[in-house]
Amino acid sequence: MTEATLSITDPSEILTLFGPRDQHLRKLRRLFDVSITQRNGQVLIAGEETGVQRATRTLEKLRHLSRKQGELSAGDVNKAAMEEGAIIEGKVESGPIGEEIQIQHAGRRIKPRTRGQATYVDAIRAHDLTFATGPAGCGKTYLAVAMAVEALRSGSIRKIVLVRPAVEAGESLGFLPGDLRAKLNPYLRPLMDALGEMVDYNQARSLMEEDVIEVIPLAYMRGRTLNDAFIILDEAQNTTVAQMKMFLTRMGEHSKMVVSGDATQLDLPRGVTSGLHDAIRRLSNIDAIGIVALQASDIVRHKLVQQIVAAYDGDDFSGDNSRKGN
Repeated sequence: MTEATLSITDPSEILTLFGPRDQHLRKLRRLFDVSITQRNGQVLIAGEETGVQRATRTLEKLRHLSRKQGELSAGDVNKAAMEEGAIIEGKVESGPIGEEIQIQHAGRRIKPRTRGQATYVDAIRAHDLTFATGPAGCGKTYLAVAMAVEALRSGSIRKIVLVRPAVEAGESLGFLPGDLRAKLNPYLRPLMDALGEMVDYNQARSLMEEDVIEVIPLAYMRGRTLNDAFIILDEAQNTTVAQMKMFLTRMGEHSKMVVSGDATQLDLPRGVTSGLHDAIRRLSNIDAIGIVALQASDIVRHKLVQQIVAAYDGDDFSGDNSRKGN
C-alpha cells in the first residue's frame, strides 16, 4: 500500500476538482483503482504504487487546469487521466497524438507515437527541467535528443550537451581495451546513435569539433555552468544522490535539462540510493519541474520488446540489474 498527499486548502478548489456530486472524484477512483479522501485541506490518495502515482499526477494536472479556466468538464478529466495511461470505456482516445518535432532533416520525420510520449514531449516544451522514467524502448533518450536538435535548429539554445554516468553493467571499465576515450565510448554510444539519426555524420562531427555538441561522461560536468544549452542526462538511475545534485546545479541561464532513466536497470552497488529516484522524491512538489512516467505501452521498438519487459516485470526477477533505487 502506497499513499500520497496533496494540500488543497481552498474549499471552492476542492469542489471544482471533485466535480458535481463528486463525479470527477469517483471516476478517478475507478480508473486508477485507488482510494481518494479529503480532510482538513489534505487530499489523501492510497492504493498500489503505480495507481497512486498516476492518480496524483492526474489530480495535479486537473488542479492547474481548474485554476486556469475556473471549471472542469468530464472531457478534461478523461484527457488528463488518459495522459497517465488510463483507459476510458475500454479504449484509448483516438486522434492525433502529438506535434512533429522539427529537426529539419531531409527524409526524417519524428513525432510522438503514443500518448505517453506526447506527454513527455509536451513536458519538455513546457518546463526547463523534466524528469522521465520508463522501460527500455519507450523513447526517453531518442525524443529528448530530437527536442535538443529542434532547439538548436530554432536558435533557442547554442549548445547541446549529452551526458551519461560511466557505471559498469556487470563488466569492468578497467579491462576494456584502449585509452580513456576508447573506454568511455561504449557508455556514450547510445546518445551518439540517437544523434546520428537526426544530424548528418559530417555535420555532427563538425558541430562536435566546434563544441556546439558535446558528449561527455557525468564526472566531467563538475564545476561547470551551462548557459543557453540543452542538457540531457541519460541512464540517470545510475547516478548517486551527490552526482545528481551536482548535475542539476549545472543549469545556467536560458537552458533546458532532461533527466531520464529506468529504475529497473540499476547498476549501482547494492545499498547505494539512486540519484534519480531521490531527485524525483525531493522535487516532485515543484510546479516548474516536469515529471513523466512512461509505461510498457509506450515501447516502440520491436513488438517483442513489450512482451519481454512484461515477462520480467511479471515475475520476481532476481538478476543484478533488477534492483530498484531506495
